[in-house]
Amino acid sequence: MALINLAHGFVEVFQPFNMLMLFIGLVVGMAVSIMPGLGLVMGVVLALPFTYRMAIEPSVILLTAIYFSGTYAGCFSAILYRIPGEPMDVPMLWDGYTMARRGAPAKALGWALVAALIGGLVSSAVMVGLAGPMGDVALKFDSPDYFAAVFFGLTTVVALAGKSMVNSLISLCVGLLVATVGIDSIYGTERFAFGVPILRDGVQLVEVLVGMYGLGEILTRIGQGLHIEQPKETAQKVSTQFPTLRELIDIKVTLFRSTVLGTVLGVVPGAGATITAFIAYGIEKQYGRRRHLLGTGVPEGIVAPQIGATASVAGHMIPLLTLGLPGSGATAVILAAFLLHGVQPGPMLFESPASMLMVYTILASMFASVIGMCLLGFFWIRVVIKVLTIPQGILSAIVVMFCLVGSYANRNSMSDVWMIVIFGVLGYVFEKFKFPISPMVLGAILGPIGETAFMQSMISSNNDWTVFFKGPISGTLMAGSLLALSYPVLQQFLASRRRCAAVA
Repeated sequence: MALINLAHGFVEVFQPFNMLMLFIGLVVGMAVSIMPGLGLVMGVVLALPFTYRMAIEPSVILLTAIYFSGTYAGCFSAILYRIPGEPMDVPMLWDGYTMARRGAPAKALGWALVAALIGGLVSSAVMVGLAGPMGDVALKFDSPDYFAAVFFGLTTVVALAGKSMVNSLISLCVGLLVATVGIDSIYGTERFAFGVPILRDGVQLVEVLVGMYGLGEILTRIGQGLHIEQPKETAQKVSTQFPTLRELIDIKVTLFRSTVLGTVLGVVPGAGATITAFIAYGIEKQYGRRRHLLGTGVPEGIVAPQIGATASVAGHMIPLLTLGLPGSGATAVILAAFLLHGVQPGPMLFESPASMLMVYTILASMFASVIGMCLLGFFWIRVVIKVLTIPQGILSAIVVMFCLVGSYANRNSMSDVWMIVIFGVLGYVFEKFKFPISPMVLGAILGPIGETAFMQSMISSNNDWTVFFKGPISGTLMAGSLLALSYPVLQQFLASRRRCAAVA
């Protein structure tokens, strides 16, 4: 049944307009991810306003293509110039740039391409197999289960978002506060509107996303003087050389381990591509057959983080589609696209044939995105590298223009523009004082969903708060939430004990 649905999904993906959006998404994802200071999340955010007039399928295909290609394109600048376009590309440059400096840049790019292709295709296939069963499980969720799922997503994001758990919690609380602005969905009470008409409708997700990720990042870069290192040398002949079958068989354990790790961690909310890439490299450093050679330009150091990052993308899409839980900044933007089109991801998507077709169209677009980004990277690498030569001042001005014009186009209101500016300043403050943005954004998105599920649970159980711990699903998720919150505290406690023992 899943294969039949997937075949129908491919038919939809190959519609002319959907294919155009797929191609544009791949190009945009490559362009923004290769440029230090922009990144794939900003690319997804900047594309969001252009989806207002589209149907839901091409909108999500566009954003998903940007997400996929963004996890791959950063390898170009990391390997050739030692400039990571994204934080997830940092582990790759330790071996990728070293291999390039030893006279094999084409081989290093070939390893990265094959790793992205394997990680993307295998994880997408696994997620297609899991979509139906997870959708069936999600259909059995009641209000306590749904609140527990939202709570689990928020707590894991807090635990994994940054070095300071206190800052992550503060960021989350700010997002939840933003989510309460407007009319209460249960009782119809006005909250925190302060007599301002535009606030009665609540804070628009576009304003939060574009302001925090887009304008906030530009303000941060302006505060740093727009100084980002440019390539000191150019590759005389940029090309890609594929590894041989024998070389692939030689690192088969790394391929398998990193694919499984990336796919599994992708399902965990908060464990984004960056965390997955570092964990995959760390696991290879600890247990790899040639772990003592990592950092000297061996293929395992390129393959492990690239597979981990790309495989995590497909993993993020399943909890988003089946439960409505975004696991990263990019999937939070994709969730916003669903909501802007009046579609609530979750169990209801698996009840009607029309919504099932939409789900499998998105899943089919993941396969097309993986293959498309690899073809694009192989044939257009010289063109993509030219993006690095764009002056930072011009690039920043273009991004600001897209942010402001896109926000105005949403409702043709200057109030939205001012809200973008407010959240842009807030994003700058967050970056300056080391508060992670992801918990705040996810709190603003998941806050209304969690609040509605919480209030419905309280009303149906006569305010019995233990209802969240009685069910098998909700109880398991709440236990996982407590574990996610306690793990960083326990980790810090054990680290301080080890330091004290070392001093003694």
